[in-house]
Amino acid sequence: MSKTFAIIGLGRFGGSVAQTLHTMGYEVLAIDKDPQRVQDMSQVLTHAVEADTTDENALKSLGIRNFDVVVVAIGNDIQASILTTLVLKEIGCPKVVVKAVNEMQGKVLNKLGADRVVFPERDMGVRVVHSLISPNILEYIELSEDYSIIEVIASEFFDGKTLQELDIRARFGCNVMAIKNGAKFNIAPAATDVIHKGDTLVVIGHNKDLKKLQEKTDGNE
Repeated sequence: MSKTFAIIGLGRFGGSVAQTLHTMGYEVLAIDKDPQRVQDMSQVLTHAVEADTTDENALKSLGIRNFDVVVVAIGNDIQASILTTLVLKEIGCPKVVVKAVNEMQGKVLNKLGADRVVFPERDMGVRVVHSLISPNILEYIELSEDYSIIEVIASEFFDGKTLQELDIRARFGCNVMAIKNGAKFNIAPAATDVIHKGDTLVVIGHNKDLKKLQEKTDGNE
């Protein structure tokens, strides 16, 4: 069976998550205490309700425990976010993903048992910075404090060479996980696969090693 989702908080982040999941065909329940937001979202989603999610009885009446994933996307009302998370975990929701606005809130949410804490503003800021620093960086995903995945456009440095000839792992300490050429997506490429200028490389590695590869790609070395 397909997963079911409940989204609490229908601001920009929560509304975007709810609409994207709905477009992908998932069952979505959208919840907010603001009647206008609920009204707006009801034009897009099948199920949008007004409720105070810090009220345990209100959440129980919505059958929130029956959803596979609950996303708490409450904006700057940190107290409401924390109380909602606490109630969700106490009533036995199987997976609770919570948006945090800062590291301190994230620590509190982890202590309360949130299954995952996300920092959309921080993460987007990091991605924007990397795209500004290097025009060849299409995507930047931080896996931990030290390791990341990047999507980088192959420059002249890569053109016409195989992975074996480039020896990226030995020279830069990174691993090429995939190569995209137009509509073709080569997962786990072989050492003999040739890279062409303009291809998109999906690379994983330590941040300092990725930076060296990025500098080489940009022609700064």
